[in-house]
Amino acid sequence: MSKRRLVIGVTGATGSLYAVRMMQTLRERATDVETHLIVSAAGVLNIKHELDLDRHDVYKMADHVHSIRDVGATLASGAFSTAGMVIVPCSMRTLAAVAMGLSDNLITRAADVTLKERRRLVMVVRETPFNLAHLRNMTSVTEMGGIVFPPLPAFYHRPKSIDEMVDHTVSRILEMVGIDVQGQRWEGMDSI
Repeated sequence: MSKRRLVIGVTGATGSLYAVRMMQTLRERATDVETHLIVSAAGVLNIKHELDLDRHDVYKMADHVHSIRDVGATLASGAFSTAGMVIVPCSMRTLAAVAMGLSDNLITRAADVTLKERRRLVMVVRETPFNLAHLRNMTSVTEMGGIVFPPLPAFYHRPKSIDEMVDHTVSRILEMVGIDVQGQRWEGMDSI
């Protein structure tokens, strides 16, 4: 049986830990998923700054790595079947480019292809507070079928660490593209 392909774009917004944990989680708990990674130049800088990791440390976590400048890569075609795409973290610049249909690099082109093929696109946007342009771009992407997913932590599972909060968010993001990694779920509460 062939593996499901997932495209992962990493931009320069804060939150590169989400991308790294996503790739680690997929390796550990979803061996039927083949990852295709694209990292922007600002994404590389942020990975180094936030996690003290070299780009090659992150590249090793993916099954395939594509240059952001390679707009002729397989990912740039709808004929390249995928389970979807996650942009994590997603900068407001990338959100705006996708909202406007600007396919100026492989991340934005792959996102455009994901939308046109009616596949799942999850954009883990990182910026607060939002200004009106951010909100309009989120609305535009949502109207096109994309999913805007700010990584807001949940507390109902009573996380004891940042890692637990990140892992919970990662499992929810992956659920959005149909990949179940058996993360913690809301199980209701007793009546008061």
